[in-house]
Amino acid sequence: MLKLKKIAITGGLASGKSTVCQFLQELGAYVVNADTIVHELLKAQTDLGQKVLHLLGPDILQNGKINRQVIAKKVFQNENLLRKLESILHPAVLEEISRRYEKASLANRYTSFVVEMPLLFEISAQVFYDVIVTVIADDTTAIDRFLAMGHTKQEYEERMSHQLSPMTKAQQAHYVLTNNGTFKDLRKQVEKLYNFIGVSLS
Repeated sequence: MLKLKKIAITGGLASGKSTVCQFLQELGAYVVNADTIVHELLKAQTDLGQKVLHLLGPDILQNGKINRQVIAKKVFQNENLLRKLESILHPAVLEEISRRYEKASLANRYTSFVVEMPLLFEISAQVFYDVIVTVIADDTTAIDRFLAMGHTKQEYEERMSHQLSPMTKAQQAHYVLTNNGTFKDLRKQVEKLYNFIGVSLS
């Protein structure tokens, strides 16, 4: 079985993490998104879903489905509730990521294993990765992008208040990508970094 290099992509809201992961996927990486895994696992009929329903109450269930927006409104206004939710979600996500790593390694056709994980440092998951990349953008750019996604500035500030600052994440990373420009600019950075990682850490 091929041992794939594990690369974690982290950063603040709307910094461009998903775009970086898209470029890495185009370069041959197997890409996993921690938030997508949460969405897949968080269903009313699963054990995980039942635990979350027990914690947060039946009002998070709408039309038979767990509504993540309702969850967000509840937990981002209650630090204790947020921590309890994270203690349920994070172990399940890490277990699923591990399972997908094994699957990707067995496939023997990927260049690396990339995980997009916004809360990488917050849950001390950096120890599981060979390379940590933080994507940063200036506040104005990030907020504008977040608003363009249909969110509010208040939501941005609430969510960011529960994360380490982007600069702190940058200081703890092996590499930093700055995304204040165009997609073309970012792709050039990603390609350069990917080539460098392949040489320097092979």
